[in-house]
Amino acid sequence: MEPLNARSMLDAATSAAAAPVDKPFVERRRRLSPAALALVNQKVARAYSPIVIAGFVRLADFVLLSLVGTVLYLGYVAPQTGFHWEYLAAISAVAAAAVICFQAADMYQVQLFRGQLRQMTRMISSWSFVFLLFIGISFFARLGSEVSRLWLAAFFFLGLAALVAERLALRTLVRTWAREGRLDRRTIIVGSDRNGEELVEALKAQEDSDIHVLGVFDDRNDSRALDTCAGAQKLGKVDDIVEFARRTRVDLVLFALPISAETRILEMLKKLWVLPVDIRLSAHTNKLRFRPRSYSYLGEVPTLDVFEAPITDWDLVMKWLFDRIVGGLALLAALPVMALVALAVKLDSPGPVLFRQKRFGFNNERIDVYKFRSMYHHQADLTASKVVTKNDPRVTRVGRFIRKTSLDELPQLFNVVFSGNLSLVGPRPHAVQGKLQSRLFDEAVDGYFARHRVKPGITGWAQINGWRGEIDNEEKIQKRVEFDLYYIENWSVLFDLYILLKTPISLLTKNENAY
Repeated sequence: MEPLNARSMLDAATSAAAAPVDKPFVERRRRLSPAALALVNQKVARAYSPIVIAGFVRLADFVLLSLVGTVLYLGYVAPQTGFHWEYLAAISAVAAAAVICFQAADMYQVQLFRGQLRQMTRMISSWSFVFLLFIGISFFARLGSEVSRLWLAAFFFLGLAALVAERLALRTLVRTWAREGRLDRRTIIVGSDRNGEELVEALKAQEDSDIHVLGVFDDRNDSRALDTCAGAQKLGKVDDIVEFARRTRVDLVLFALPISAETRILEMLKKLWVLPVDIRLSAHTNKLRFRPRSYSYLGEVPTLDVFEAPITDWDLVMKWLFDRIVGGLALLAALPVMALVALAVKLDSPGPVLFRQKRFGFNNERIDVYKFRSMYHHQADLTASKVVTKNDPRVTRVGRFIRKTSLDELPQLFNVVFSGNLSLVGPRPHAVQGKLQSRLFDEAVDGYFARHRVKPGITGWAQINGWRGEIDNEEKIQKRVEFDLYYIENWSVLFDLYILLKTPISLLTKNENAY
């Protein structure tokens, strides 16, 4: 089953010290239960991706074996017979074959890294198979006389010793991460009834499971809703999940409700799809059976994918590298321009050069965003409670120019490169009190907060398509959200690069709403 489409769901339903002191803004937070607050107040470590960890271990295995074989060759064989590139090619082939065999033996599972005996026996047998394969190929290719037997024996034993040492160090590291909770999938269950109890029991019964059940949520207050499900405490109602997931780390929402409860599930999904988490339906108690490939599994528990968290695992690594490398280069290139803008702002009107404002970040986190000051200091609007309009008297002469050209956004490169709470490309971060007339943006657009499932960016898909500047009608905020959701669902590094390259052209041709 393919994950649901977010757009279809939407259709369905400085000097900072010199700046004015931030005015308090009202946060509309739900009151959580004492049990939920206890979890919120716990210190939670950042999660590490098992897929990325396994990828780095594969790379480490290849590099380690290549290094051992090359050092032995250069130290023993090359001084006697001279240097031959064929040896290095053979070493690389052996290292690559070893990684492939380790993969075939399921040795790149994080759960296996925690153990010792199982991974050692698999490693010895796989490494031995690779060498037997290499010897066999050498024999049939009549290369046996050209391969040093001493080098081959040393490569086998020293390579094995290096792999064992690496796995012992990895075992210690992974166990440390496990104790810190970095490898746990923090999970909440929807459905505090007998189905929920059976699901929690099935998850807890699995060995070496990375599922950490935080608790259960259920709207029902009658006898069908249990206070605890197999030791997992009821934390609140479904409406509380969004607030709970924004105040502590939640990786997975798992529905224990039967598929036949379609209406209830859809109503709940309309509330939860805005979160940057995986959402699945448990199929362990359903009598209706799909093809095995339709399921994804949590250990042995079958589930049906509904929503997937965007930009995870290697995608997240690629985006991080893109932001740091390209953002760093952009910052260096922009420094002279930023110096001139800062001088112009300072000479134009009294007050600080930089302006700091609270805006929405990833998962509704409140972040400080820095811009060049474009308004008179005494008229600064820190909460963006009043939208900037054409010929707004609060905007300075220099401010009109830098707002029109978006030069006021350049200090946000520091956010990208150093603090990391912004990306180069992503949904633009709106002020926390941004309004359409008298309504906050999330009140004006269904699913508004779904745009916060990824980090906000300096530029974005909506901006290069002309949806920037003043928001004075519902269509403008609606279109921004639609374009932002399209970006999230279709993200790639090439898409980011395209948006980045298109931004200067857009600033010159689609700036009619920027005042």
